[in-house]
Amino acid sequence: MKKLFLSFIILFSLFVFACSKQEKSEKFKLLTTPVWTADSLLANKLDASGPGGLLEKFKGDAEFREDGTGTFGSYTGLWRFNPAETEITIVTDSMPLPIVCDIVELKITSLKITTVVPDKNTLEPINIRMTFKAK
Repeated sequence: MKKLFLSFIILFSLFVFACSKQEKSEKFKLLTTPVWTADSLLANKLDASGPGGLLEKFKGDAEFREDGTGTFGSYTGLWRFNPAETEITIVTDSMPLPIVCDIVELKITSLKITTVVPDKNTLEPINIRMTFKAK
């Protein structure tokens, strides 16, 4: 009986250890490994990274940390994948709503994301495309 109980304890411990050590997906590793630097920030196909531009504050580096926190240009906040890892949602206190971006490309050296936001004056859609290079 002691051997059975001891075997059960060992198997249970191995099971708990194996379940707690979940493997990170390839996309997760690709996104969180480098620091990304903005390459182009476009709004309706026009550069929006200059002074007063819609994406000016996204200019600079973006870092997606493994714990779900990050920096995105001059913003700080949280990020997460959708279950299929085809979208990234960025939440920051600096913006009234979360930003949900489609991942167009995620490679070891490049990240391209797109989203659509309403123009605050006309409520017309603005097509955003942000591309980043690994530092």
